[in-house]
Amino acid sequence: MTCMSRLRYRDDRPHPRPFLERALVGKVDYSKETVLITGASSGIGAEFARHLAARGASLVLVARRVDRLETLAAELVGTTCAVIPLDLAEPDAGPRLLQAVGDIKVTSLINNAGFGTNGAFADDDPERLTQELRLNIEALVSITHAFLPQLSGVLVNVASNASYQAVPYMAVYGASKAFVRSFTEALWFEYRESPLKVLALSPGSTKTEFFDVMGSEVKVGGIQQTADAVVAAAISALDRRNPGPGVIPGFSNKAMVAAGKLVPNRVLVSATGKLMRGQGE
Repeated sequence: MTCMSRLRYRDDRPHPRPFLERALVGKVDYSKETVLITGASSGIGAEFARHLAARGASLVLVARRVDRLETLAAELVGTTCAVIPLDLAEPDAGPRLLQAVGDIKVTSLINNAGFGTNGAFADDDPERLTQELRLNIEALVSITHAFLPQLSGVLVNVASNASYQAVPYMAVYGASKAFVRSFTEALWFEYRESPLKVLALSPGSTKTEFFDVMGSEVKVGGIQQTADAVVAAAISALDRRNPGPGVIPGFSNKAMVAAGKLVPNRVLVSATGKLMRGQGE
């Protein structure tokens, strides 16, 4: 069966396995999961949809661009899914999405929707900053809170390598992702004895539309990972018997975070600021 734009889901599957059995098995049986993915129209969100469809998951795809969602849905042969066009940057994203989902029983959640702004904070458009905070923080918290009572599979919140340090000229974005990582790691502890696996995913620079949305003047340097590699790292972490609270995809990204912990914060922030301003050596 191919993906369908509307799905009325029958909750006739077996109940989630007890925590002990899940822990012993390790790998998540996605054929028993219905996964809601925000920001599913492109990039990391779309790649999550492809990977999880290949593992047998039913999907609920959420984004603003319904044409992109329907194109992706048509690509995902062999699974079932719902397509829900919704602007999550508007207030009350969680209750609105819960209502839109209707009687579909969501058991796993990938909070991927988000965007970044670039430039000196004083020059940023206040309305754009408000949308950024609403989508990156408010919507993520609201959606997590709305769906958490029914989750029993996985909860992945997409943070960023930027969450590990202050990022001058991307001040609001870096701070928003620091919130996401801290929030998710706290939930990891709160749900460590439940069937739910909670993970903060912190990718570095990734080949997606992220920088296009930010602005064509943004220069992308260094090593960029593919969205496929980022998602593969997240799914591999979730397949462990006892995954930690977070994962950083890619050796170079792990090394950068580790190195940042070894230098004084003043030096780290100064070096990051010079790099973001294009004056790094």
